[in-house]
Amino acid sequence: MFSWLFIIILAYFFFSIASLGDKLVLNRAQNPKLYVFYVGVLGLFVLFLIPFVGFSILDRISFLWVFLASLFLISSLYFLYSAVEKFDVSRVVPIFGSVQPAFILFLSWFFFRAGVIGFNNILAFTFLLLGSIMISFEKKPEFTKNLLSLSLFASFLMALSFIFLKVVFLSQPFFQSIIWMGIFNFLIVLFFLFDAKFRKEVFINNKPAFDKKTMYLVLGTQSAGGLGGILQNFAIFLAPVSGLAIINAMKGIQYVFLFVITLLFSKFLPKILKEEISFTVILQKIISICLIVVGLAILISF
Repeated sequence: MFSWLFIIILAYFFFSIASLGDKLVLNRAQNPKLYVFYVGVLGLFVLFLIPFVGFSILDRISFLWVFLASLFLISSLYFLYSAVEKFDVSRVVPIFGSVQPAFILFLSWFFFRAGVIGFNNILAFTFLLLGSIMISFEKKPEFTKNLLSLSLFASFLMALSFIFLKVVFLSQPFFQSIIWMGIFNFLIVLFFLFDAKFRKEVFINNKPAFDKKTMYLVLGTQSAGGLGGILQNFAIFLAPVSGLAIINAMKGIQYVFLFVITLLFSKFLPKILKEEISFTVILQKIISICLIVVGLAILISF
């Protein structure tokens, strides 16, 4: 219990750093498909693990599950970034994140049946979910049909990827699974190149896809996100099936870190990041943090 709890908390710390970079990059990038493409290409860096952990061929069933996990991950990112391009990130991300634990809870029961739902888990899940929803909303929600459809569909696809990856972890070593995941991520985004317009944007245009500063930001963001992803996947690997929805409901911890980082930047490095934070917002965040702490306390106590 304590091992995967600590690992997922550390993962959400790195995700909080990556989410800051994502917000800045998406403000500069005009094509969400282009950003997903580079995410997939950079995922190939997991091949550098091979000299240290070895490499093996998966059986047919595991091969299929990894492919599906990767396919749904890339698809989810595409729809998520498409939603962020059309709507404000502070409206998209809370919807995307808040419904995902419910999707995972249902899918965990659907695929694994036994051992998913227990009273303590449901109680902890409820506090963590409430805290995550409250802390993630930065302004009064404004829902439209297009916003909801894109955000919910992206969230459902991400939940499917989450579940299928756990299926792989039940039968395959951890590092072999993430190496294959990185390979499939790369291969899937290559299909974007069948679009002549997109291919021209990547290879032919004289203007680079990102300026130098943005490319450094992309690399830094993906490094933090990649490390967070490895830690999150390791937590999924270690956790029981009943812990899958809990791991996702703990996403509010990412927003806690993000809130603290934003406060620090606003105070000490306002030229880089400056946000005006009202008393109401601070009170909202404090109540959210208390709910998350109660949820974690329930997990640790039982």
